[in-house]
Amino acid sequence: MASELAEDYVKIINKPLKSKNPLVILGFPGIGLVGNIACQHIIEELGMEYIGSIDSRYFPPLAVLFNGLVYLPVRIYEAAKKEIVIVISDIPIHPIASNDISKVLTDWMQSLNAKNIVSIAGIATTTGERRVFGGATNPELLEKIKDKTAIFPVGTISGITGSIMTECFLRGMPAISLLGETHGPNPDPKTAVEVINVLNNIFGLSIETEKLLSNVEQIEHELSKLSEQVKTIDTSSLPEKEFPMYG
Repeated sequence: MASELAEDYVKIINKPLKSKNPLVILGFPGIGLVGNIACQHIIEELGMEYIGSIDSRYFPPLAVLFNGLVYLPVRIYEAAKKEIVIVISDIPIHPIASNDISKVLTDWMQSLNAKNIVSIAGIATTTGERRVFGGATNPELLEKIKDKTAIFPVGTISGITGSIMTECFLRGMPAISLLGETHGPNPDPKTAVEVINVLNNIFGLSIETEKLLSNVEQIEHELSKLSEQVKTIDTSSLPEKEFPMYG
């Protein structure tokens, strides 16, 4: 009997991209929903085009409705003129599924000739600050971000974000993680703003954040249910001192 491959469990369905060497930004639900909030805001701010979805046997049986139209919960958007592609998820990815999804997603990003990959997530701490921590898959990228992010000497990145970073490292692909410091599992748009500001600084973008700041309460309310779902699969805990773990 033939062994099953990751591709048997995960499918990416998309239109042909217009971007030649895009910046790919990933936002999956985690602590504070930082990646999800930041990516959704960028999609709206840039008026990005929906170009496809990711489907998997691992995903729950559901569809997402936007203004009455059905979409899959993990979607792909493109801003062709700016050479930016975003992958955003409205469902938390279970740890059991992370490796297979990461392999297929990284295969796809490699096929796009992605010039840079950015995975946005959250870090839970008790400092009361909203720093943005950075991690990179090679020394050159680390040099590029070290003056724009906090660099912690010891830490771990768990879940789908950790799997993607590991897969990119193994393939020699240029990838960074931007991990926004948040105070708990509840939706944190303010931390998402800090991450977007760092993203602007690193890549010379000009994504406005005023609208995101003005809708903090609405966003927190709308995403509270997703935040509760994330809590149920979160298996991480805070390490000692100031070297937090993404969860």
